[in-house]
Amino acid sequence: MLYIVLVLVLGALGLLVAALVTGSSLWAWISIGCSAAAALLLVVDWLRRRGKQEPAGEAAEVTTATGQGEDAGGPATEGESAAPGSDGDELDRDPDEEETDAADLLIVSELQDEVLVVDEHPRYHLEVCSWLADRDTLPISVAEARELGFTPCARCGPDGRLAAQHRSAST
Repeated sequence: MLYIVLVLVLGALGLLVAALVTGSSLWAWISIGCSAAAALLLVVDWLRRRGKQEPAGEAAEVTTATGQGEDAGGPATEGESAAPGSDGDELDRDPDEEETDAADLLIVSELQDEVLVVDEHPRYHLEVCSWLADRDTLPISVAEARELGFTPCARCGPDGRLAAQHRSAST
């Protein structure tokens, strides 16, 4: 489609030059028509591409929302990973990021409680996290994990649990 637009634009340019050389306004109007046709094709192409991208974006949002609901359930996620035919794909994939409340984030960023990270994976975890399984882990403080760019795991929810523990210890 873009090649057709390119040909139309080059044709419009040639017709514009012809209009200037001959002094005939007919060539100028044909040039404008070619330019308008090229613009129309660009809009049609843009709408077609946008139409293809929207359903994929909506599907991703539905998948994300569904994935968060399953992660919140805990046992449902474990049951799904043990389902026949899953081949352990769920355990190989990095867990989603926990959505941390702003108040919890302020508390957690100052804590020195120990969390576990796996080298070359973006999340930090609690010891009870099912995703860790047999992976080699590195213990570091949650504040240091945050500084290094690690984010909380949605499966074990370290930010929510650590903030709740800190609040209960403070009262």
